[in-house]
Amino acid sequence: MLKDKVVVVTGGAGLIGKEFVKTIVEQNGIAIIADINKIVGEETAKALSQELKSDAIDFVELDITSKNSLQACIEYLDKKYGRIDALVNNAYPRNKNFGRDVFDIEYDDFCENLNMNLGGYFLTTQQFSQYFYKQGYGNIIVMASIYGVTAPRFEIYKDTNMTNAIEYAAIKGGLLHLIKYFAKYFKGKNIRINAISPGGILDRQPEIFLEAYKSNCLNKGMLNTEDLKGTLIYLLSEMSQYVNGQNIIVDDGWCL
Repeated sequence: MLKDKVVVVTGGAGLIGKEFVKTIVEQNGIAIIADINKIVGEETAKALSQELKSDAIDFVELDITSKNSLQACIEYLDKKYGRIDALVNNAYPRNKNFGRDVFDIEYDDFCENLNMNLGGYFLTTQQFSQYFYKQGYGNIIVMASIYGVTAPRFEIYKDTNMTNAIEYAAIKGGLLHLIKYFAKYFKGKNIRINAISPGGILDRQPEIFLEAYKSNCLNKGMLNTEDLKGTLIYLLSEMSQYVNGQNIIVDDGWCL
């Protein structure tokens, strides 16, 4: 399905990123783990290569908020592979104060988190799309969220120390309009850009939250990272060649 496609996954050493890398390799593609953490990224590439018995996993250190870092990444990949087929914008940069209560957030923190995440996705898309212009084609997938589509359901966080960060809502909502803007801007350039909006992903959340979350879904409730694989493959493959500027929601009915 993805035979020999060179696919860059930003945040490729993270929870969702690792699953995406595995999926790309399982579909006979070449997966590039692009991550800001060099040690973790190299260890992840080595571990997944051994697990999958594959030499189709590479690592490149990348800071999505740095133009120089992005250009160095693109130059490295172009020199080594001669092409870049797709970019998966999956990194999740944030500062140490991300997720505070609305009335506790400092203005500088709010701006920094939007700059790092929404701004980083813009910069990554900008730099890779310039390469895609020269190449003559490209494919970009942006990881958004159900919380870019719907308002928070604060009641599901009752009796937990969890909440839905207002920065997160602003970032993910912004990303969904960003892809529409870029899709129209890329008209006639053979470059696609789409988003995946997952529901909640299992990551050691407390049982009381999992039960409350599931009550808003239709069947399963919280998702495993594996539940996003089919959508990723579809958007990376030629089956979706005329899908452009769209947001695919994978949430077990949460948004209904």
